[in-house]
Amino acid sequence: MQSQPVVVWSEIPVSDMKRAVAFYNATFDWQMTIDESGPNPMAILGGNMETIGGHLYPGKPASAGSGPTVHISVSDKLEDAADRCRKAGGTVLGDPIAIPAGRFVYATDPDGNSIGLFEPKAG
Repeated sequence: MQSQPVVVWSEIPVSDMKRAVAFYNATFDWQMTIDESGPNPMAILGGNMETIGGHLYPGKPASAGSGPTVHISVSDKLEDAADRCRKAGGTVLGDPIAIPAGRFVYATDPDGNSIGLFEPKAG
């Protein structure tokens, strides 16, 4: 049996780091910054390198409707995060979907990357 998470890191390619960081910060209520200390600029999702998550990096996003979907937990109500996503330049695709673990809605960021906004079920 697998003892560690199956997915341990994600990378989301973006065409404009500043615009992408502004979008993700606004949508998820984060305070990410661009780290330029390594070979490539990156911004850690949520701004916390101590968690399993991922980062944004300068790259070529997949064409709309293709590529993987990264589902990201929201810190408040799903509808509030969806509103912030729209206001920040993203597109919300449909209505919330309930699953046993919570609720989510599909969206795209300004580059067309597929993301899921996920509200965990109250525990």
